[in-house]
Amino acid sequence: MSRLPPLRALQVFETVGHCGGISQAAKRLNLSVGAVSQQMKLLEEALGMSLTVKEGQRLRLNAIGLRFHGRCSTAFEELRAAVSEVERSKNPNNLYVSGLPSLMTRWLAPLTYEWQHEHGDLDIYLDSTLADTSEEENADFRIGYGEPGQYAEHSVVLFRDCVVPACSPKLLSLAGYPGRVEQAADLLQYPLIRIDSRPKFDSPPSWAEWFEHEGVAVEQAIVIRRSFSSSSMAIQAAIDHQGVVLAQFSMISRDIDEGRLVIPWGRAMPLPSPYYLSWHPNTLQKSQCRAFQRWLIGRGRAQEEITAGLIATL
Repeated sequence: MSRLPPLRALQVFETVGHCGGISQAAKRLNLSVGAVSQQMKLLEEALGMSLTVKEGQRLRLNAIGLRFHGRCSTAFEELRAAVSEVERSKNPNNLYVSGLPSLMTRWLAPLTYEWQHEHGDLDIYLDSTLADTSEEENADFRIGYGEPGQYAEHSVVLFRDCVVPACSPKLLSLAGYPGRVEQAADLLQYPLIRIDSRPKFDSPPSWAEWFEHEGVAVEQAIVIRRSFSSSSMAIQAAIDHQGVVLAQFSMISRDIDEGRLVIPWGRAMPLPSPYYLSWHPNTLQKSQCRAFQRWLIGRGRAQEEITAGLIATL
């Protein structure tokens, strides 16, 4: 294996790249400009190559330096994450939950805040990732969609969500739109927002499917100019009066309760697959994990009942 440059020199180089110059890096590192310059010189000598180019009184990374800095930054982020993982593992009251970003942000995070308020001695770490890295990251729990991957034998269906049209109350009152939605077809006169999470996941029901479900004959292709890969981004766009989104109810219930969103036409359509909760084989050896599992399954069942009620009544 090739000999690595001095770690301290690499750390200084990473900071120089982030700060865009030696003077700024020196301030951030609380070092003298000369000390930073010396570490940069040591790194270039170890590599046998210049990583910088001078522009007047400033020093910036050259093309090779920029590529090298990108790799170094990634490596240091991984190292910092590894150190954080070790620190978390030393805490017997730690609980690590990995899950899909939008569901974690808009459903689980508010719920766990309430749960943690009743369990103040516990530290909860929520990790939002599209890929299931729960085994590599040593997560206690994983919330996913569709079929469980790892630990399928240690998993349970959490709930099946549904989608409903949602928009800001202000959008309905803007000039140029019909205002009150009297029938599903009226939504075609508003800007529609699409969520497209492919190829990583099957996307939720599309607008075309929803209109078909409502018996609306769409004579030509629906024009949609705002598309997002993330449900969270699409929902925020709707909150910002940009259009009507076909959103998962679990992710917008608080926004509806607090008046940021309304359901202009009350029809719900179930998702094709449920969310699931899986866990590491050793997770339930920890008492706080057993308590969290029971609580979260209960919240999932409550959400399932809400979904069933919406589908039946809307």
